[in-house]
Amino acid sequence: MADKPLVPHMRLDDLLSELHSRLEAVLATRDRVHALLEAVVSVGSDLDLETVLRRITEAATRLVDARYGALGVVGEGGTLERFIPVGMTEEEIARVDHWPHGKGLLGLLIKEPRTLRMADITDHPESYGFPDGHPPMRSFLGVPIRVRDEVFGNLYLTEKAGNGVFDEDDEAVVTALARAAGVAVENARLYDETRRREDWLRVSTEMTTGLLSGDDPDEVLVAMARRARELARADTVTVSFPHGETMRIEIAEGFGAELLRGRDVPLESSLAAAALRTGALQSTPDLRAHTAYPAHLEQVPLGPAIAVPLGRAGTARGVLSLAKRVGPPPFSEADLRMAEALGGQAAVALELADARRDAERLGLLEDRDRIAKDLHDVVIQRLFAVAMTLMSTVRMVDHPTATTRMQHAVDELDQTIKEIRSTIFALQSPPQTGQSRSLRGQVTELVEAARDQLGFMPGIRMEGPLDNTVPEEVAEQLRAVLREALSNVARHARASRARVLVEAGGGALLLEVSDDGVGIPEGGRRSGLRNLADRAARLGGTFTAERAEGGGSRLRWQVPLDRG
Repeated sequence: MADKPLVPHMRLDDLLSELHSRLEAVLATRDRVHALLEAVVSVGSDLDLETVLRRITEAATRLVDARYGALGVVGEGGTLERFIPVGMTEEEIARVDHWPHGKGLLGLLIKEPRTLRMADITDHPESYGFPDGHPPMRSFLGVPIRVRDEVFGNLYLTEKAGNGVFDEDDEAVVTALARAAGVAVENARLYDETRRREDWLRVSTEMTTGLLSGDDPDEVLVAMARRARELARADTVTVSFPHGETMRIEIAEGFGAELLRGRDVPLESSLAAAALRTGALQSTPDLRAHTAYPAHLEQVPLGPAIAVPLGRAGTARGVLSLAKRVGPPPFSEADLRMAEALGGQAAVALELADARRDAERLGLLEDRDRIAKDLHDVVIQRLFAVAMTLMSTVRMVDHPTATTRMQHAVDELDQTIKEIRSTIFALQSPPQTGQSRSLRGQVTELVEAARDQLGFMPGIRMEGPLDNTVPEEVAEQLRAVLREALSNVARHARASRARVLVEAGGGALLLEVSDDGVGIPEGGRRSGLRNLADRAARLGGTFTAERAEGGGSRLRWQVPLDRG
């Protein structure tokens, strides 16, 4: 009996083989789906943006068995502001001449954000080739990452394992990963922006607290500048202030600080001057292209920069400037907003600190004035009364020793009164912060210097804001007139008392010197008086010399303070 044909058996083998192949495909698909799910979970498990971006790139490379992968973040102007490579060693990365800027084939993905899959990258007409030191690559898969409706960046995958090419399944897997990555990137960006905003606000709070607590403003601004440089990821920070016809850099931290600190920046072309003039934030992708780069900055290759005014136009106190070295991308919009907010807060804090210091100074001056009035109205009057009592008692004492002692006591009281009067004058003169003396102090010195010539201490009264409203030219003439008027009293008046009044108010400065002497003689020499009149006339003022009621003389020298 003949054997039966083996066809049914062969068909069964074929069916089993096909079933096995399909089962392997299902298992491979299951494994890939599991891998994709694990990648999605891994990508979304961290909120640090840099970590999320690297995990996305590494997951995409594993999912499609690519040797190399990269993620390019698209910045302003359609260029790559960040490039994260995977699959290359540190030595290989160091050998690459430069990373892509978003030109050629990568630029095509930026201009036309859709999936691009190729067997050989060098065959595409947009391919520019590779920079020096770049490893060779053939197969290519590019997939955009979208955050909402915005293209955040692109995934670039090359060199499929086994010299293969990327297929539709690879494209589908990476596209699915890119969609999940968009959500993870958005969360990380929001978290990063929130954290940085909190850091900026913390710096602003620390600065305001320091200024309002009485800390040295220079130290507070230095700390603010240092923290702003850290938060904005800048290489250099400066704070410059108006200085005549230039902007002087008073504070500099970071790269090139020693070359920048103390330098003057021209008002015509500098970024800081533009911010000061407009009262608005200024930015540039390359500081060298925006300004006439000074010679001393040639060793400081600064590129992206922003300048933030500390105040509004016309009232800005200075400018905070942040800059990066040539090469890195410009500052982000978040950096610009935060720096601008910090500049505004700094201006307000400086104004409040000035107001606090002015209030403290006013309180000090009020206390000094109150003490001076108490000394004048109470202490001096009582001492004067005691001295008068002793003087009247001297004539009643016959013992020579007692008389001498009482006369000595009267002299001591007279000297004490003069010293207290000098103290009153000093209290009525505002404290000076520099080496120059105030006008009140100079007038007091002149009057006290005339005491030896006169034989007594003249009375003196000063009214009005002498130290704030009298120009130096007028103050110089005032001192000369006072010196000559007191000299005339000492030489001609034969007076026992004299009074000096200096008053600033109503747009004019008045000097009045009166005495109880013999008065101005008729037909006497008047060359000295003509000199005083000439000094008044040169300043657009007036001068009079007349006999005082009850005897003596009175000189009035008055000039305008506002001469137009």
